[in-house]
Amino acid sequence: MDTLSPEKRSWNMSRIKNRDTKPEIAVRSLLHRMGYRFRLHRKDLPGKPDIVLPKYRTVILVHGCFWHRHEGCNLAYKVKSNVKKWEAKFARNVERDKTKRNKLLELGWQVKIIWECETKDKKKLKQIVHDFFQ
Repeated sequence: MDTLSPEKRSWNMSRIKNRDTKPEIAVRSLLHRMGYRFRLHRKDLPGKPDIVLPKYRTVILVHGCFWHRHEGCNLAYKVKSNVKKWEAKFARNVERDKTKRNKLLELGWQVKIIWECETKDKKKLKQIVHDFFQ
C-alpha cells in the first residue's frame, strides 16, 4: 500500500527530471573541461541519447541507478510498496535500455554507460571518461 495519496504521488513523480539531471550535468561539464565537444539528446538517434560525440561516433548514456537498476548499487534499492507495479516498470526500463543500445550498436555507434553513483567521485569519473577514449 502506498503511503501517499494518488494525487500526491502523481505530483512527486511529475517532479522527477528525465534530462539535465545532476549526474548528466556533471558528465557534460567534465567532458567540456576535457576538451570534448558534443550534442545533447539527438532526436535522429534511437532513444535520444543523453550525450552524443559525433567525432568519435560515441554516445554516452547517463543512467540513474534506481531507475535503470544498477546491479550491486545501494542506490538501486528495492521498493517497499506496490512492489509488482514497480518491478514491472523497472523490467520495462531495463529492456528498453537493451533495445536502444542494440539499435545504436547496429547503426555503428559506440555506447558508453555512466552510472549515477560513478558521478559522485570526480576523480573516478574523470578516469572513466579518459578510459572511454583510449
